[in-house]
Amino acid sequence: MKNIIFVFGTRPEIIKLAPVILELRKYPDDYNVIICNTEQQKELSNQTLAYFGLKADINLDCMRENQTLAGVQTKILQSLDKIYNEQKIDATIVQGDTMTVLCGALISFYHKIPLCHVEAGLRSYDIFEPFPEEVMRQMTSRVASLHFAPTEVNRQALLKENIDDSKIHVVGNTVIDALFCLSDEVVEKSSQFFKEKGIKIDDKLVLITAHRRENHGDRIDRIIDAIEHLAKEYTDHTFVIPVHPNPNVKNKIHTRLSGYENIELLPPLDYPYLVYLMKHSKLILTDSGGIQEEAPSFGCPALVMRYETERKEGIKAGVSILVGADYDKIVKLSSDILSKPKSDTRLHVKNPYGDGTAAKQIETVIRLRTNP
Repeated sequence: MKNIIFVFGTRPEIIKLAPVILELRKYPDDYNVIICNTEQQKELSNQTLAYFGLKADINLDCMRENQTLAGVQTKILQSLDKIYNEQKIDATIVQGDTMTVLCGALISFYHKIPLCHVEAGLRSYDIFEPFPEEVMRQMTSRVASLHFAPTEVNRQALLKENIDDSKIHVVGNTVIDALFCLSDEVVEKSSQFFKEKGIKIDDKLVLITAHRRENHGDRIDRIIDAIEHLAKEYTDHTFVIPVHPNPNVKNKIHTRLSGYENIELLPPLDYPYLVYLMKHSKLILTDSGGIQEEAPSFGCPALVMRYETERKEGIKAGVSILVGADYDKIVKLSSDILSKPKSDTRLHVKNPYGDGTAAKQIETVIRLRTNP
């Protein structure tokens, strides 16, 4: 039996790793699955785990308010090192490009344990966009034993970095698998949540998420300026913003936007509630990576409030547009969509990020390529 440890700490990581965990757990005679939550996003990560019926075997409680990057890295590395010294681990699985991912990669390298990197090969080639994620994923690629790339574009990026082709497997993105984990009944039941809060869900719904570190400071101010303009211009539209708990974002959003009747500020949402909003949105404004991948499944146009994106397939397919924190671009392109009926703005394209079979493909490769 192989002892496989999943190391994660944020909500997106859990959403994208949950299908893989559930797939491996179908084979209890082959895998002993260990779930380790660094709790990089303590509230959000535990909330999302519960939705998938999962519970961490190990919680590290590594985050502190206003902690520096160096501080959280030190805490996670020390905590993981203790675990790897105490337990026999045959392989580590990480996903994406967070601080938790980098620490999981480094600890696996230090202990000479194979590392499987889910969502490998995403690149912007600007080390400060997104910051610090671009460097973290590039560093993770240097030590990974298996690279599970969502698309051929990602595979080509890895090949250009002299990663052995035999270690790269194009499997699609597991976020699409996660969407398929949700039954229509579960998603539609989310409607009751918004009814109880008095939030109107109709064809004039705008979903907004903003949290990335590079958008802190004056960038978030420009984004808020644009949201204010749109809320005043389109008073018949409802703008729903699940507010990230980071005080650098939360305080400004609540101070500036809480007084508008057509702006709904919510705490971080359970995964099915967020999916329900995406499914019914006329427009999405986001700096999230996962939402860029999910929105095409619902035919919803997305304006990406980043200056660079590693998810270029969506840009090429026309399902998303880069607008950065540019006030004029956000206002103009949003207005182009909001001024039309929702039926005229739907996107009728195949999701470029996968078909929902990524977790099964990953399990097959792990079975063949990792040794007990």
